[in-house]
This record gives sequence, structure tokens and C-alpha cells, in this order.
Amino acid sequence: MLRKLTCVIFVYSVFLLSGCTTIYNPATGNRETLFIDTQAEVNLGKGMARQISAEMKLLDDPIRLKRLEAIGNKIAVVSDRKDLSYHFNIVKDKEFNAFAIPGGTVYVNHGLMDAASDDELAAVLAHEVGHIAARHSVKRLQAALGYQLISSVALGLSGGGQIFQAVDVVFDVIVLGYGRKDEYLADKLGVKYTKAAGFNPRGMVTFFQKLKAEGKNTGPSLVFLSSHPPIEERIKQAEKEIVALSQ
Repeated sequence: MLRKLTCVIFVYSVFLLSGCTTIYNPATGNRETLFIDTQAEVNLGKGMARQISAEMKLLDDPIRLKRLEAIGNKIAVVSDRKDLSYHFNIVKDKEFNAFAIPGGTVYVNHGLMDAASDDELAAVLAHEVGHIAARHSVKRLQAALGYQLISSVALGLSGGGQIFQAVDVVFDVIVLGYGRKDEYLADKLGVKYTKAAGFNPRGMVTFFQKLKAEGKNTGPSLVFLSSHPPIEERIKQAEKEIVALSQ
């Protein structure tokens, strides 16, 4: 409940700025109708970032942060989405996990960072930036609420329970992960961005192999594993994307 209450004001500000527009999304290759524009998405992300900072221990490690930001910024430059400022943070946690929130902020556990090579870390960051570029969490929010409910929230006509629903949708994406289609697209974009940024895209494959080994020890508790396509399938798809990019 505390999480919900602290986020309510941010959800209100998000929807008050929202409008309906149709854009071409180069990350997906489709024209998409958005009820939540970039500024509204950024506002939502700021609210979530404050809550994450209150609930998770973030590392202020200059050496690790320098490495993370150097790699992350190279990925951001080549991403299909240039209307955001990307930010990269480290969570003090040994598990192999990473996640992105609306608005361009990516979080990586220090355990993953320490176990990953630069190419592998680039692939992880590229995957998360891919989710942001494709607007996966924003579209999940739209699908869950619908335009009518979004409009009513914006006008202050809906109840608190519906506002809490909006907050829960976004947090559930972080906790439970995305569906198979979204994950395959994020992997595809991850391979693309990794290579474009000057890293070896095979980092995606070798990271998945490490993730598979880690999953045998920890079980399906990782964001990268929960509700995702099987690792073996993702490895095969990544290898296909790497071959396609080299032709």
C-alpha cells in the first residue's frame, strides 16, 4: 500500500499530460497509437525511480558506475529511440537480474555486472533499452487500462482503485517480466544495438549460457527467466540474428 500511495500523484501527473497520437515506431516497424506521450512516460518513470530508490539499495560505486555508464551510453546512442535521456543504475544484489522502467532508466544488479564481460553487459543493456525503445511497458499499461479509463483518470473522474491499478500494471512488468513476443523483440534489438555500438553481439549468447547455468542454481526467480521464452530458444534466435546481421 505504501508503494501505491507514493506513486498515486505521479500517475495523476502522467495522465494529465497524456494525449492520443499515432507514430511510426522504428523499433517495432509498426505504426502505433499512444495514449501516453514521451513526457508523460518520463514523469511516470521519475515517480517509479523514486520508489525504487526507497525500496532497493543502489550502489554508489564510481568504478562500477563508470563502466556501466560508458557501455550504456554507447548503446543509447545507437538505439531506435532518441527522445529520451537514458540513465543507468546499479542495484546491490548478487542475483543475475536487470530491468528497465518507463522513461529511459535501466537497473542492473551488481552480481550480474561482476559476472559479465563488457560484451555481455552491453547485450543485457541493449536488451533493456530494446524494451524501452519498443515502449513495451507503456503499451502494457495502455492495454490494461484502455483509452476510456486513461481519459477518466486524467480528468479526475475515476476512483483510487483504478489509479492503483495503473501503478500495479507497471510494477508487475518489472517483477514478472514480459511475454514471449516482447522478449524475442528485445533480444533482436539487443543484438542489433550491441553490434551497432561496437561490441561483439555474441555477448548475448554467452550471457544466456551463463544465465542458464545460474538458473539451475537459483530456480526461476530471475526476471530474465520468469515468464520468458526458454533460454535454449532465445540462444537459437540470438544466433540467427547474429548471422543475419553479418550478411
